[in-house]
Amino acid sequence: QGQLVESGGGLVQPGGSLRLSCAASGRTLYSYYNMGWFRQAPGKEREFVAGIYRGSGVAYYSDSVKGRFTISRDSAKNTINLQANSLKPEDAAVYYCAASSYASGGRRLSDYDYWGQGTQVTVSS
Repeated sequence: QGQLVESGGGLVQPGGSLRLSCAASGRTLYSYYNMGWFRQAPGKEREFVAGIYRGSGVAYYSDSVKGRFTISRDSAKNTINLQANSLKPEDAAVYYCAASSYASGGRRLSDYDYWGQGTQVTVSS
């Protein structure tokens, strides 16, 4: 049974950067079809942020973060990362790592069956 554990959240000023990490245990990254990041702000629905394909490692993003965020994977550490640059107050949310054992290229919550517990990102001056 796979588990995902996020880290790296915190408080950052607008325009600043954070690097989030998601450590996978119990299964290797390549045993999942897809890995991704979602976020949920207070009072809002959880939304897709970024994803990465298992085989090619090609990344894809939501329009709201494209050009500012970068998802990557470190196979040696069995970890995926999310580099978040030029952060805005509207990026503040709990960020969740997700993995799918059956879908590739997913952007919907239902495309993923493994979830981490989340890490808080606060963007404020």
